[in-house]
Amino acid sequence: MSLAERLGLLALRRIDPETAHALALRGLRAGLVPLPGPVTSSRLTTKLAGMSLPNPLGLAAGFDKNAEAVEQLSRAGFGFVEVGAATPRPQQGNPRPRLYRLPVERAAINRFGFNNQGIAAIVPRLDAARPAVPVGLNLGANKDSPDRAADFAEVLRRAGPVVDFVTINVSSPNTEKLRQLQGADALRGLIEGVQEANEALPVPRPVFLKIAPDLSTEEVAGIAAVAMDTRLAGIVATNTTLSRDGLTSPARRETGGLSGPPLFARSTRVLARLSHETGGALPLIGVGGVRSAEDVLAKVGAGASAVQLYTALAWEGLSLAARIAWDLDSRLAGLGIGNVSEIVGTRRGDWLGPDF
Repeated sequence: MSLAERLGLLALRRIDPETAHALALRGLRAGLVPLPGPVTSSRLTTKLAGMSLPNPLGLAAGFDKNAEAVEQLSRAGFGFVEVGAATPRPQQGNPRPRLYRLPVERAAINRFGFNNQGIAAIVPRLDAARPAVPVGLNLGANKDSPDRAADFAEVLRRAGPVVDFVTINVSSPNTEKLRQLQGADALRGLIEGVQEANEALPVPRPVFLKIAPDLSTEEVAGIAAVAMDTRLAGIVATNTTLSRDGLTSPARRETGGLSGPPLFARSTRVLARLSHETGGALPLIGVGGVRSAEDVLAKVGAGASAVQLYTALAWEGLSLAARIAWDLDSRLAGLGIGNVSEIVGTRRGDWLGPDF
């Protein structure tokens, strides 16, 4: 990390975190942040649901909710970028403050509630962007929608032609009753509606499903079965957690989803269980607490074909993406591994247990 980035992060931490994030995005759009371009090598190149990625490290949804800095983020060292979540209509989300830093754990708690400018504002930006890596969109539903399942299909219909993949987000803890859509029957109907809209596109897109970490072994197995039956391209594991186990930072008492290092072990166990239940046949994206090349290797070993990060950027800066990718390449070379795909799922047994 450069001295300038270190000083910038220190300054941003002195103000409200949501305001700090908005300023960081503004600086990124203004060209104030050095961008190395996509980091790649023969060891890092990754195939994911038919997409070619320069490396397996992606940016998770939430960092750029409104697709305002797609081109810049695509050149920050990531192998792929996911924006959103986007809803059919603009949505304010929950009242501020709604984002909290946990400095002891280098984590965060948010209760945003799918705040975004709506798909009508987001699609033109995606269409105009010329990203250097594949870009996906996280699909959301309006809080007051009478048919949330239909909202996901609507966002896909409007954005599908201008993105490379989409992710159905039924796992945010900040929209009331949204996680109820993870039940097998409701989930099957929702995915089938999205897949119907996807098939109607000129070119159907890979459709992923993002799930919560706060699930039982039986619930994970049920989701895996539905995902296989409904021809999903893969599963993103996981979203934020409602657990507060082991936290000591004062903000631990705030409601919302917890992200960062405290989520790492639980999300990785869910990932390994999904890999086990699907026999490694369904591509998985591991997310939750990733902040180093070592963490990437752990997620890949547990069954992930690719990984995502977000919260660590608030503590380590945007340059973290390139630093992780370069370190990952060096570690793979040191292990004599020709390509990262060779170790997908090779350590999932280390993370499996009778339950979560």
